[in-house]
Amino acid sequence: MSILFFILFGLIVGFLARAIMPGKQSMGLIATALLGIVGSFFGGFVGNLVYHRPLLEAHSSGFVGSILGALAILAIVTYAGRRRGAYA
Repeated sequence: MSILFFILFGLIVGFLARAIMPGKQSMGLIATALLGIVGSFFGGFVGNLVYHRPLLEAHSSGFVGSILGALAILAIVTYAGRRRGAYA
């Protein structure tokens, strides 16, 4: 049950990040859930750096940290997609 909750949490965080970020992101449900999950772990990693916890201690961050992490990942993916499309 906890895996389903984590996927649902990632989906909600991914939808919120896509709603906050301006522009059009063409992603399906799976990509949106992965965005939220990866953003949650990225937010946890940055939180470990800020609060001087061990970096290899993998955990998800809180709701706000997850959204901020997902926004950062979405910005990186959007920027990489623009650069790749400009040269192709």
